[in-house]
Amino acid sequence: MERTTLTVDGMACDGCEATVTDALESLEGVVSATADHETETVRIEYDEGAVDEATFGSTIESAGYAIPS
Repeated sequence: MERTTLTVDGMACDGCEATVTDALESLEGVVSATADHETETVRIEYDEGAVDEATFGSTIESAGYAIPS
């Protein structure tokens, strides 16, 4: 298992955290995701053979949030 932490712009509340977490955990290969709007981060544990970080970015953006460049 791999772990990564990404910065996520636009999360403002617990509902935002739930949206990001649910979107990421729906991906095959993601074991867990924990979003924190106060630190603007999401920690993801995943199987690197099944999913990659580029997919995380597009999934977060599809959910309405941004990954800063």
